[in-house]
Amino acid sequence: MEQELVGMARWAKASGARICVLFEGRDTAGKGGAIRTVSERLNPRQCHIVALAKPTEAEQTQWYFQRYVPHLPSAGEIVLFDRSWYNRAGVEKVMGYATDAQVEAFLRDAPRFERMLVDDGILLFKYWLTTDQDKQEERLRERLDDPLKRWKLSPIDLAAREKYDAYTEAREAMLKATHTDHAPWTLVDFNDQKRGRLTLVRDLLERLPDTHAEPEPLDFPELGREPQKERFGVLQPIEDFPLD
Repeated sequence: MEQELVGMARWAKASGARICVLFEGRDTAGKGGAIRTVSERLNPRQCHIVALAKPTEAEQTQWYFQRYVPHLPSAGEIVLFDRSWYNRAGVEKVMGYATDAQVEAFLRDAPRFERMLVDDGILLFKYWLTTDQDKQEERLRERLDDPLKRWKLSPIDLAAREKYDAYTEAREAMLKATHTDHAPWTLVDFNDQKRGRLTLVRDLLERLPDTHAEPEPLDFPELGREPQKERFGVLQPIEDFPLD
């Protein structure tokens, strides 16, 4: 599967394809792990991960989709959104960061926005990672107890624990309004994260066109001399380095 992902990237570069993948889901669903699975073996200059912070004061006055547009892929690029414009239909709605009118406008406008992207040739994939509440609780507790994962736990995550049903209701409204023929949603079971990652990647690869592209031929002649050793074989204090 890793070779197929590398092949996908090689095909995108050769064909000029623009690939945009949205990863959405509840806190702890496994978005980060899924994105790493896709991107781990790819050139970071070609495959970009977008995880935007909360909007600045200036961004809050802009057209809602405006801050996402600069991150859309150019020819040959793959962009993976770790949460996307669908924040408005999820966390912003449930946590009260957006008004009902703003959410309604988003649900009306998102299919139009995505139609423009698809009509312009962007290959758009939207994944929602599903997680039962008991699994979410288990993973939140793990983050709380593990100092290496504690940074993943925020006050918003803790507040969301009491709003599982509200998030479900918001998701269903979002799916009803934005699951379209030109930009459908794909829901993937992430209660078992390893199985979920494999399922998601397999689905992504199968929905792309024929991605076969031969690697560019490279001439690799003999060096023509003895290989040289590094000048310094061990770490030394900077003051010990000769200045000439």
